[in-house]
Amino acid sequence: MRQIDLSRTLPQARIPELPNPYFGKVRDCYDLPDGTRLLISSDRISAFDQILAVIPWKGQVLTQLARYWFDHTGDIAANHVLGYPDPNVVHCKRVTILPVEIVVRGYLAGTTSTSILTRYKAGARTMYGHTLPDGLRDNEALPQAIITPTSKAFDGGHDEPLTAAEIVGTGLLTQKQWDEVSQKALALFARGQRMAADRGLILVDTKYEFGTDTEGNVLLADEIHTPDSSRYWIADGYEEAFAAGTRPPSFDKDVIRSWVVARCDPYKDPIPEIPAEMIEQTARVYIDAYERITGQPFTPDASGETPLARVRANLARFFSPS
Repeated sequence: MRQIDLSRTLPQARIPELPNPYFGKVRDCYDLPDGTRLLISSDRISAFDQILAVIPWKGQVLTQLARYWFDHTGDIAANHVLGYPDPNVVHCKRVTILPVEIVVRGYLAGTTSTSILTRYKAGARTMYGHTLPDGLRDNEALPQAIITPTSKAFDGGHDEPLTAAEIVGTGLLTQKQWDEVSQKALALFARGQRMAADRGLILVDTKYEFGTDTEGNVLLADEIHTPDSSRYWIADGYEEAFAAGTRPPSFDKDVIRSWVVARCDPYKDPIPEIPAEMIEQTARVYIDAYERITGQPFTPDASGETPLARVRANLARFFSPS
């Protein structure tokens, strides 16, 4: 079994020599003078609008998985990537993120307050502008994939459910922008589901973020089809779990989310400290996800005295002159 060094993590990438910082939930970002941007994926894991833990190798896995998917979907949607100067870093075009998070769902699943399963079990049948039939069971395939958009909470607040009519009617997006991102999102999801099925996986749902560049072009940004942005199930365990009414086997961050939900109300109560064995298990889940999705072994870059020292060295060429 692969050894996981719990001390070798990238909890943050605060690099004072880089200009114009912005620190998100899991990424530390810098806007460069030439109009481009550095996105550094830390090993932080977030859910319920807060940071839960730091997971070894998670940032590398997410960056390299997103790279795999960006490379395999460029014919569907142009993206923001310019290069990868470090295994945890994307050098990309600076885009203005559209204020709508595009979530595509193929199954009645989820644990968060905005998930369709949570709302369905509470009695809702019309949500996000879609009407679902009565009689659906937990984790059942929907009649067709649907988009369940939410407002983009830039200030750390809660994402709020939206409908297509609300998005266009309130001016969050133009009709042209909504038509473009919704069409591309459904096409990306269909591609993702087909490729996942070839690997014995089910792509259950995912979120996409789009932005506009200085010319107004809509580009796919952030990440795509990673375990942080998507829910995957293991296909050969799905039917048995569905028949039994249990959660299908997965390798997404529901592993930690489910552990937390079983112990508290994460939106009201303090989050219990995540034990070391759960952190190690989650690291293995992310690595397994990379290998199952791509069909390639995960070979981490363990160079440098620390992960942060390696990132700093690889980004030195972007440092502002003193």
